[in-house]
Amino acid sequence: MGEIKGAIGSSFDDFLKEEGIHEEATAQAIKRVLAWQIEQAMAERGIGKSEMARRMRTSRSQLDRLLDPGNDKVLLQTVQKAAAAIGKRLTFALEDAELPGSQAGRSG
Repeated sequence: MGEIKGAIGSSFDDFLKEEGIHEEATAQAIKRVLAWQIEQAMAERGIGKSEMARRMRTSRSQLDRLLDPGNDKVLLQTVQKAAAAIGKRLTFALEDAELPGSQAGRSG
């Protein structure tokens, strides 16, 4: 078989954009990563769910919603409380996004 040179078709991001679900998929992915990071930090520090909820001054059910990777409806305040409870801080950054029709960042 011959060797394939370069990419064929569009990227996964392009596909999500074409389907109109890029922002939603990105938000869900971010939430899943946050939930995983919080659970990992809890495990590393030996913090159980009851102790974590106590540190956050919230209920176990609220913590369970935060740790549920499928629940992307979480308040920033809740994530900040969780970060503080595990000795972390939450940071955000705004980055330039590629505008529709823009060729920035593409090589050709």
